[in-house]
Amino acid sequence: MDAKKKIRGTYMKLGIVGLPNVGKSTLFNAITRAGAEAANYPFCTIEPNVGVVSVPDPRLDKLAEIYNPEKYTPAVVEFVDIAGLVAGASKGEGLGNKFLSNIRECDAIVHVVRCFDDPDVIHVNGHADPAGDIATIDVELILSDLEIMEKRIDRTKKMMKGGDKAFAKELSVYEKIYDCLAEGKSARSLTFEDDELEYTRDLQLISMKPVLYCANIAEDDIKKKDDIPYVKVVKDIAAKEGSGVVVISAKIEEELGELSPEDREMFLEDLGIESAGLDQMINASYSLLGLISFLTAGPKEVRAWTIKKGTKAPQAAGKIHSDFERGFIRAEVVSYDDLIANGTYNAAKEKGLVRSEGKEYVMKDGDVVVFRFNV
Repeated sequence: MDAKKKIRGTYMKLGIVGLPNVGKSTLFNAITRAGAEAANYPFCTIEPNVGVVSVPDPRLDKLAEIYNPEKYTPAVVEFVDIAGLVAGASKGEGLGNKFLSNIRECDAIVHVVRCFDDPDVIHVNGHADPAGDIATIDVELILSDLEIMEKRIDRTKKMMKGGDKAFAKELSVYEKIYDCLAEGKSARSLTFEDDELEYTRDLQLISMKPVLYCANIAEDDIKKKDDIPYVKVVKDIAAKEGSGVVVISAKIEEELGELSPEDREMFLEDLGIESAGLDQMINASYSLLGLISFLTAGPKEVRAWTIKKGTKAPQAAGKIHSDFERGFIRAEVVSYDDLIANGTYNAAKEKGLVRSEGKEYVMKDGDVVVFRFNV
């Protein structure tokens, strides 16, 4: 497929955070090949670096072989590499609050944790300490969120002084979040009733966002990655809070980024690794956020569309265009496997494998869809 035919698709946004010198920028360089400066001192990434990478999806590649489309549009992930945090960042230490607005705009956080010892790479606290590093970052994010909740509570109380009791429920939700944060717990540890959720959507609390821990290990440790004590610490923390974990070597990812697809496969095989760290991160992020992809295919374009699990057909159609949702009639759906097994959409249709689904149909990962609508 001609690279010029590839254009940007739907995407999720992940913020890469961590203490200085844990491997954030090395990892960012590897997955985006964007050349963010990586140096052996804190804060070399002053402004957030943004890189967009395609989501690897062999299904889309296979559909492109069948249809030879004018456009090939994969789902994409936007990675934002944010300056290293230090203790006291929420009060202005290091780069202070400069990074916070960038994290708040992300869908989830990729927290890179150093799980290797190297006297030649300075650790901000003198030595590798995954549990301590995670706690340092968590404290700063919680303190930052506390400040936001204090302002929200004060504002809501002022509105209630006018006698408007409609704000009482809103205040109770805000105080519930504040009390949790004040105890040193992340907001994502809370559960909310359906009628409470509406008050949380516009808060953009960092500690409410899902977290994917990225345990960065030494290149020489890749074959024993599951037996590294540092990694076990990260996995235990993630398990307790329901977060995701991937174990990678940023250095290996950097080397992979410089290789051709053929050489990459050979390199991975030599290392005994089934897939690159980037692929693992993307798959884990999709799972963490509850995302799936449906596909559209034809001679003009093959495309992957990212939606939440549980999305119904009309809302999925709305991802393509609002008119599709507003005038939704039906969705003509064939599973990717059935389409490939029969060679063409028409062949699958002749065998009765193309289903006509209505407004209550819940989309499945890998559905190949034609939406019918009338506006």
